[in-house]
Amino acid sequence: MRRLLAIVNSSAGSAGDEVVSQVLAVLTEHADTVEARIDDPADLPAALAEHPERDPVALGGDGTLHTLIAALAKQGELEKRTVGLIPLGTGNDLARGLGVPLDPVEAARAAALGEPRPLDLLRDEIGDIVINAVHLGVGVEAAKAAKPLKPVLHRLAYAAGSVIAGVRMRGLPLIVRVDDRTIADGRRGVLMVGIGNGTSIGGGTPLTPDARPADGLADVIVSFATSPLQRLLYGVLLRLGRHTGRPEVTTVRGRRIRISGPPTHVNADGELTGPITARTWTVEAGAWRLTLPVGSRSPIRV
Repeated sequence: MRRLLAIVNSSAGSAGDEVVSQVLAVLTEHADTVEARIDDPADLPAALAEHPERDPVALGGDGTLHTLIAALAKQGELEKRTVGLIPLGTGNDLARGLGVPLDPVEAARAAALGEPRPLDLLRDEIGDIVINAVHLGVGVEAAKAAKPLKPVLHRLAYAAGSVIAGVRMRGLPLIVRVDDRTIADGRRGVLMVGIGNGTSIGGGTPLTPDARPADGLADVIVSFATSPLQRLLYGVLLRLGRHTGRPEVTTVRGRRIRISGPPTHVNADGELTGPITARTWTVEAGAWRLTLPVGSRSPIRV
């Protein structure tokens, strides 16, 4: 029987106490489980340290999972502990891309009875990690526009924000290098850069629809769609996952991605950071493990 630490983020996600109770009941039925409730991400390292022999299960959204993986990375425990995920957030993008059941009860069974699978992550030069996706440009502006709409539109807020941002946004003079290739040289305006380990952002917007989170590579999209019509079209096609076929969109894959240019905010796993003038992300293959359903049809390729 597995020994689990159920981490409940009391301040995140959209699930109520009844759902959390159901999840905890299923985990307890199938595994030796203790609960740790946190009200602040700063409480997470102490909860992990108190139960060093248990594998943590995150009850929450993408932000909760990111915080957990970041804490394990900082403590040097990514290789020692297998993580479980109960997607209780509003977006749950990583769960969607990995084949984690979106039904909380089914996800709890998978966390207790599933099989560990190795996954990649991105790490930058200051030690911060990304487990799903990082992007800048119009996507960041879309997240800003979506934030006040989220209480009303929920998952549709990002789609609405994308349209608003597509109308407002102009190109940025960014330099983008992927491994030894220069994708953007700063002389042509860039609407958006996306780096995907997972497939989607914003609750299902397929930023890098062909990404595979366990192949040792990141999928990179660079959009040069800066004219008014191109911006509008890009926003629509991005939501449909058909943007990668446009001639003004370049898609590549690589292990090391460097972006530089004027001060720009970055969205990493749903959290805004910056502004930055340069940042490099490197893929760390198989750096952490997530428990997935046995026989899952997840897009993971190992």
